[in-house]
Amino acid sequence: MKVVRGPAGMSRLAAGWRRAGLSVGFVPTMGALHAGHGSLIRRARRRDDRVVVSIFVNPAQFGPNEDYGRYPRTWRPDLALCRAEGVDAVYHPDAEAMYPEGLRTEVEVKGLSDLLCGKSRPGHFKGVATVVLKLLAAVRPDRAYFGEKDYQQLVILKAMARDLDLPWGIVGCPILRESDGLALSSRNRYLTAEQRQASPAIWAALREGARAARGARTPSEVVKTAARRIQAIPGARIDYVSLVDARTLAPAKRLKGRLRLLAAVRLGATRLIDNVPVSL
Repeated sequence: MKVVRGPAGMSRLAAGWRRAGLSVGFVPTMGALHAGHGSLIRRARRRDDRVVVSIFVNPAQFGPNEDYGRYPRTWRPDLALCRAEGVDAVYHPDAEAMYPEGLRTEVEVKGLSDLLCGKSRPGHFKGVATVVLKLLAAVRPDRAYFGEKDYQQLVILKAMARDLDLPWGIVGCPILRESDGLALSSRNRYLTAEQRQASPAIWAALREGARAARGARTPSEVVKTAARRIQAIPGARIDYVSLVDARTLAPAKRLKGRLRLLAAVRLGATRLIDNVPVSL
């Protein structure tokens, strides 16, 4: 397994694979890898000849009062997981390589980036779209794999790929959960024992809301059902609960078609996101 530190080296390695007729799958991450990342790697491994995992804690997607400084950096365990999963290369650039002095270009997907998580995290998705495009430009994969837990991010990146005519496929993969239903996330390690015990109730609330959609008359009834259940979680503070069109993220006006019920909830200082599909 190779470790590549800069975009030029990554481009050369991936170009050699492509010249040999090999397909390339790409899993972008911020490190602190867990079994959810492992599932993305295995998905890429099944479909592509070579697999690249990037590990880069992107400062551009953190706000001034967010957790960039304390975001978990677990380099050695991350490398061990990549080796165990058969990764061919780990792309591990530093901030200077990704954001050289004089950089003036940013990527913003308008109309999708200021909704939901974008309301409480201004600039977050601009940082995500910019860094993902730079990573894609270095790796130039056939496909890049993203988890559906960050559902708004997935929709934004698919829109970016369409709008900019990018030749690289953006593939969404199912959420991986703990046995009690908590969606796997690198930030779960911030939870106290009490918060961890309470956290699966977020998924239970979303599932209850999705079930309620079968008999509800309006989208607001679905949202209220889920929100009431979340409000009963000790110490929980709702950022948002929203039922949206699964493709456009627009608030659902009718209980019809492919919808997604999403929530962002704070337990103490930890912000958790989750979502479930609602198909009617």
